[in-house]
Amino acid sequence: MAKKKAFPLRINEQVLAAMQRWADDDLRSLNAQIEYVLRDALVLSGRVKLVQKVITEVEETGKDSEELE
Repeated sequence: MAKKKAFPLRINEQVLAAMQRWADDDLRSLNAQIEYVLRDALVLSGRVKLVQKVITEVEETGKDSEELE
């Protein structure tokens, strides 16, 4: 896993408040939301390539479906 580096950020109060609301809606921390938005912008602009996307699939365990209900 890549190391994270602390970085001081100067940001407009209204932008920060909007990012906090968005983070709350997505159940992320403000820091994680800012990183998500920056990463998405980098991918969309073609500056970085999306290497791996994690997808969670649900499979039955082999138990009868009646036991699971």
